[in-house]
Amino acid sequence: MIKHLEDLKQDTIPEFRGGKGEVQITHFLEVDKGEFNSKGRLFAKNVLKPGSSVGLHEHVGDTETYVILSGEGLVDDNGDQKLVKPGDVIITRNGEKHSIENTGTVDLEILALILFD
Repeated sequence: MIKHLEDLKQDTIPEFRGGKGEVQITHFLEVDKGEFNSKGRLFAKNVLKPGSSVGLHEHVGDTETYVILSGEGLVDDNGDQKLVKPGDVIITRNGEKHSIENTGTVDLEILALILFD
């Protein structure tokens, strides 16, 4: 199967999880099409404009991994504030909390994967 960019599901979500601004999400796989084989619920590229953020939230029953593709941001990793840049990987396991904010002047692009535990 080949999925072309123009055929991928795209969402724009304001104040995602209580964050600021909006998050643009390009979904590479979709749950409702059975593309995860019941192993996960998100494989996407998230884009945050400067000043936008994903609010602090807890993961329950799953693990989320972020890979920073471009831009800069500030991650709250269970209360520990860390700056991130391209190539950095953030892993938020079951029962842990995280948030991310674009602190730079260009788009913050993140590869996001959520798999069930």
